Amino acid sequence: MDMENQSTIKKLAEENGADRLVVVLGATDLQGAEIAATTVTVGDPSFTGPLAGASLGLPVYHILEPEVKKAIPEDIYAEQAGFLEMVVDTEEVGRKFKKIREGI
Repeated sequence: MDMENQSTIKKLAEENGADRLVVVLGATDLQGAEIAATTVTVGDPSFTGPLAGASLGLPVYHILEPEVKKAIPEDIYAEQAGFLEMVVDTEEVGRKFKKIREGI
């Protein structure tokens, strides 16, 4: 997650309260998505960005998880994210993001 996005998320959490935010990621690079998810939950693992040492504890989901898919109108999901299901193992995404949310 780049410095600008980290800064934006930190600002939103400070202004609105971390308990009022949910992060939804859509990266097809699962390793990159895991790093971004870790960054918004426990802080920047590289200790270089605005979230270095900042444990926001934000709930983080991937756009391909069933909970997120259900919350989006079917036609919009198909148009904006449906193609991702062809290139990403959705079950693996679900397992990894659940572990991150549970702090495992």
